[in-house]
Amino acid sequence: MSEFEGGAAAAKVTSIFIYPIKSCRGISLSQAPISSTGFRWDRRWLVVNSKGRAYTQRVEPKLALVEVELPKEAFSEGWEPNNNSYLVITAPGMDMLKIPLAIPSETADGVSVWEWCGSALDEGADASNWFSKYLGKPSRLVCFNEASEIRAVDPDYASGYKVMFSDGYPFLLLSQGSMDALNALLKEPIPVNRFRPNILVDGCEPFSEDLWTEIKISNLVFHGVKLCDRCKVPTINQETTVAGPEPTETLRKFRSDELLFPNKKQQKKVYFGQNLICADSLAQGTEKTIKVGDPILVVKAVSSPADAPA
Repeated sequence: MSEFEGGAAAAKVTSIFIYPIKSCRGISLSQAPISSTGFRWDRRWLVVNSKGRAYTQRVEPKLALVEVELPKEAFSEGWEPNNNSYLVITAPGMDMLKIPLAIPSETADGVSVWEWCGSALDEGADASNWFSKYLGKPSRLVCFNEASEIRAVDPDYASGYKVMFSDGYPFLLLSQGSMDALNALLKEPIPVNRFRPNILVDGCEPFSEDLWTEIKISNLVFHGVKLCDRCKVPTINQETTVAGPEPTETLRKFRSDELLFPNKKQQKKVYFGQNLICADSLAQGTEKTIKVGDPILVVKAVSSPADAPA
């Protein structure tokens, strides 16, 4: 049992991040409303190639330099866009691109991201030309079509939940303690943006989040459903787009499945952060917002990472 299990605050929320366009730069928020797919606006948009396949930083690291901005009021509970509401996109050497937040009328079929394939809403010629010029290859910007599509979370870990264009889960939580422990082992410390979390917390021991299977934030119930195995993206410097061996090389020394889960099938993965679902996210009519400063209450925890789902 965790020392915090049962009600005392284990940590508090220190940062909230959303990433409106998958693989592009995130936005730091003081508060964020929760939708049925995660934080509102998170991974709502996706850049795709001429065949509709997702571009990510794994193959197009220049996406790390694309900055996005939404209206400040977009993060208020219940806000709806009007005709003057835009997603504003900028990148080095490029003119500003403004995408109306009104629902696009054009549909793009055959859009795919990882295992999922479906239709999305096409943001039109201006967006296509902008990303095609920036990436140097045919590209389109598409928006998830919530009216017609469902992208389900892996039912082996969280049956009944869904995402838009996130890799797999609605939320990723990481602790500052874990970041500090990793940086203490690295020759050159790295910022948290390498790991692209949604919720950063502080005040707990390093890797406490591995153990959290049920927590409360702002009276909303979250379940830790799967430790996050890390891909190439954390090795990409988000300011220069240059990839290197770290932090993966160091993570292999103390965060590999071989060390964390010695009795499970080995997949040569490294783990950093906890994937969450919000049990209250599917309920209608209740205000669901979390804020920086909110306490984390641990309701249930396992005793070691070996007992955590991964």
